[in-house]
Amino acid sequence: MTQAEALQEYLLRLADSDMILGQRLCELCGKAPAVEEEMALMNVALDLVGQARNWYEYAADLIDDGRDADKLAFRRDAHNYRNLLLTEQPNEDYAVTMGRQFFFDVWHYFTLKGLTASSDERIAGIAAKALKEATYHLRRSSEWVKRLGDGTEESHQRMQDAVDILWRFTGELITPDDTDRVMAEAGIGPDPDQLAKDWRGMVNEVLTQATLTPGAEDAWMYMGGKHGEHTEHLGFILAEMQFLQRAYPDATTW
Repeated sequence: MTQAEALQEYLLRLADSDMILGQRLCELCGKAPAVEEEMALMNVALDLVGQARNWYEYAADLIDDGRDADKLAFRRDAHNYRNLLLTEQPNEDYAVTMGRQFFFDVWHYFTLKGLTASSDERIAGIAAKALKEATYHLRRSSEWVKRLGDGTEESHQRMQDAVDILWRFTGELITPDDTDRVMAEAGIGPDPDQLAKDWRGMVNEVLTQATLTPGAEDAWMYMGGKHGEHTEHLGFILAEMQFLQRAYPDATTW
C-alpha cells in the first residue's frame, strides 16, 4: 500500500465513521427522552456530519475521479464504507446510545488531538476545528455515563448492560492495521500505541467513577468495518440515508 492510497483510505474512515454515527443520532429526532436532550443530540449529529463533509472533500480531491463529497457519501454501497462497526450499532435504549457515543467520543477526541500535529496541513486544520466540537461531545457523553452508572439501581444496570453489549465493538477503535501504521510512520496520523493507551486510560477512569465494570482487554472483538466488512445494520442505514440521491441522481434545486 502506497502512502497516497493509505491517505485516501484513512480519510474515508474518518468521514464514514462521522457520517454513520451522525445518521444514527438523527434517527432520534422526535424520540429523545427530553427536549433538551433532543437538541443536544441533533447538535452533535450536525457537528459530525459537518466534520464528515470536510474529510469527504479532501478525499474527493485526492481520489480525483469526478466524485465530490456528496457522491462519496450517497453513492457508495455498504462494502465500500469504511466506518467503525461501533458507529452503526442501533440506538436501543438511552444507556446504549450514550455508551456508544462515549466509547466513540474518547477515540475521536484523542484521534483528532493527534491529528492536530499532522504533517499534512489540511488534516491538521480540519482536526483543530473538529477537536473543539469533540471536546464538548466527550464531556457530555462521559457525564451521562457517570450519571446513569452511579444513579439508581435500574440506571446502573442499564448502563452496565450497555457497556457489556458494546464492548465487543471497541477493539476496532484501538487495533491498528497497515493503513494506520503507514499514516503514523508518515507523521500524518497519531501514534496507534499512544492512542490505545489514552483510550483505555480515559475509558477506565470514567467507568470507575460511574461504578461500572469494563470488559476484558483480551476479550474477543468484532473487526472489519475499516475494511468494508459490516454488520447487517449498515445496509438499512444507507437505504434510508441514500434514498433521495439514489432515486433522483444529480437532482438539483430550482
